[in-house]
Amino acid sequence: MSRTNVRGDMAGGWADRRKPNSNECKSQLKLVTVESHTFEGADRRRVKLEDCMRSLPVEWPVELRAQIQKQVKDSRCKVVVLDDDPTGTQTVHKIPVLTEWPIETLQKELENDLPAFYILTNSRSLTPNQARSIATEIGHNLVQAAKRANRQFVTVSRSDSTLRGHFPGEVEALARALGQSFDGWIIIPFFLEGGRYTLGDIHYVHEDGWLVPAGETEYARDSAFGYRSSNLRHWVEEKTEGRISSADVASISIENIREGGPNRVKEHLLGITDGKICVVNAIGYRDLDVFVDGLLAAEALGRRFIYRTAASFVQVRAGLFARPLLTRSDLDMPESGGGLIVVGSYVPKTSAQITALLSLPQIASVRVNVAALLDESRWQETIEHIAQSVERELRNERTVVIYTSRELVTGNDHESNLSIGSRVSDGLIAILGLISKRPHYLIAKGGITSSDVATKGLGVKRALVLGQILPGVPVWQLGPESKYPNMPYIVFPGNVGGPGALAEAVNILQHSGTR
Repeated sequence: MSRTNVRGDMAGGWADRRKPNSNECKSQLKLVTVESHTFEGADRRRVKLEDCMRSLPVEWPVELRAQIQKQVKDSRCKVVVLDDDPTGTQTVHKIPVLTEWPIETLQKELENDLPAFYILTNSRSLTPNQARSIATEIGHNLVQAAKRANRQFVTVSRSDSTLRGHFPGEVEALARALGQSFDGWIIIPFFLEGGRYTLGDIHYVHEDGWLVPAGETEYARDSAFGYRSSNLRHWVEEKTEGRISSADVASISIENIREGGPNRVKEHLLGITDGKICVVNAIGYRDLDVFVDGLLAAEALGRRFIYRTAASFVQVRAGLFARPLLTRSDLDMPESGGGLIVVGSYVPKTSAQITALLSLPQIASVRVNVAALLDESRWQETIEHIAQSVERELRNERTVVIYTSRELVTGNDHESNLSIGSRVSDGLIAILGLISKRPHYLIAKGGITSSDVATKGLGVKRALVLGQILPGVPVWQLGPESKYPNMPYIVFPGNVGGPGALAEAVNILQHSGTR
């Protein structure tokens, strides 16, 4: 995804645009808002991004972020984000990430003056039982740490903006472990930087100027976390296997947010009780600002909510302002030498990005045969051969990309698919462990890959999010305990960016002062 794309056709000032007189546009919007309440219908139709944006009410006219920031600071209520893979740091800066969660570690983080911190659970790579177990453990530890620190906190279960993850299991486990009676669960998969919008309760993925219902995309066919429903209320019913009916899921619409403002949001939230689930529509950061301002007002009156969201919500709930994208000059790197790129993600978007990356003249490539990693008899020989090749290229000051073969290998069920992914990731980590030459930077492509590289390969216990090098692509500064202290570590999500995004990131890192 190019910077222009995000700043322009996704983030451009909708509030300054007049509603068009296009009958076609109005009929499209009517289709979305009316048919969104049917299981078949609008949640299977794509719509034009520009047409829908222009047909909506203008954005709320009041800038609220500074007010939200002050409220968060004055409340001294920490935002704690349980992130099911490292990509959730896509929208924040100067915020720490923990990869372990002893009570003493959590207490120390709760006691500082930063508005938020992340706990990397990597639960998307785990089985449902393992994910629930980790959520339970962290919840119990947070309660004890908060008592010792005398600090209140709210909890975000951050997951994928295309609806893949352990829902509702890990949220249920976390809520029980926290020992609170929550008035409601808030679901917000909106993620501007990745082109994820929710309109008429339908979650969309932006593709080439069109909004495509999420259930009609490749992400919905995920071998471990697939789904059918694009309408979030129906998605809740699907994921809870009918325990929660779509009719029992509340919704805050774009019209509520843009025409009613924070007070309307507050009124809706005050009516949510007994752990009811509420989905939130949003197509821009101003919509999130309005929602969070109303949310803070409801919480000030005693309401308690647990959040299941994508990354954009965290920035607003923590009262952070966006910062400019990072350049090479923002990072402490030597003037010459190569970097290392490790690619485990297999989604088609990643494959296209690898093709563009390999066209760069300064790139040396090493392909990892997945079948060889799954074959115990070939494992050791494979990782040793690849590590030697990478080491040689790094010592020649070249940038090296290690990438897995693009043929998707699947198992017979959910757990076997996760097992295959873990085996491949273990192979990449074993290769990294045999490389002695320090690269000038490291990019890990894919959620599971980036988590395992950070925790198993680099020994990271605490890192600092510096910002983003591309929209939705965070850069961490590794801690002193890691294999490469202070090195820039780029967490590149598998489902973010256009075909040239990975190559663009490498060009920025290789050439000082350029984008």
